[in-house]
Amino acid sequence: MIDIISRLNAVQREVGKRSTADGEDISVLLRRSYDAPIEDVWDALTDPDRMKRWFLPISGDLRVGGRFQLEGNAGGEILHCEPPRLLKVTFGSESSLVELRLTPEGEGTTILELDHTVPVEMAGSGAGALFSGPGWDGAFLGLGLFLQGEVSEDPVAAANSLEVQEFSRQSIHLWAAVIEASGTATTAEIAPAVEASLAGFAPDLGSAPDGDGSDRPEA
Repeated sequence: MIDIISRLNAVQREVGKRSTADGEDISVLLRRSYDAPIEDVWDALTDPDRMKRWFLPISGDLRVGGRFQLEGNAGGEILHCEPPRLLKVTFGSESSLVELRLTPEGEGTTILELDHTVPVEMAGSGAGALFSGPGWDGAFLGLGLFLQGEVSEDPVAAANSLEVQEFSRQSIHLWAAVIEASGTATTAEIAPAVEASLAGFAPDLGSAPDGDGSDRPEA
């Protein structure tokens, strides 16, 4: 059984709007500490044999300038790589950028930051974070379980389980609260994005209510 609330509370989430030379981007940032050395976390994030055990199979020319493809998911180009601290790639399109930053913290602990930016024109508003943030929460969950030695025989099936769908449902409501607090989207923009996100990440649970909020993780 997954301790859903503690796993969700282990992650810091931010949504923001950044000015760029080409206009404005919506940024989605996740930050979490893992009880593993930086070299081990980096290896789990970049070694194909380990990635497929907690995330997805990956193929392609896995070097700077090469292109990669995640099985059944997005592909992109590897733009920058500084082992074991920094990886920057395009993700799904040339204007969708994902940057992974790793920082050692004390002995045997690593801070992982994932920064995903897309143009406002693509995201629509900060509500667009509801289509990426919960998915990255699921990836952070899978990585944490893997680093603790809890390896699933079929990570894709595990990600579609009712337990993980409940994790995603609660994640979606957390992201909605973060977006609202950021001021990057209106209530009218957030509400339909929540429903669409629930349909994508928790299709077997629908829009089940959160009850009285007593089991809701911290925003």
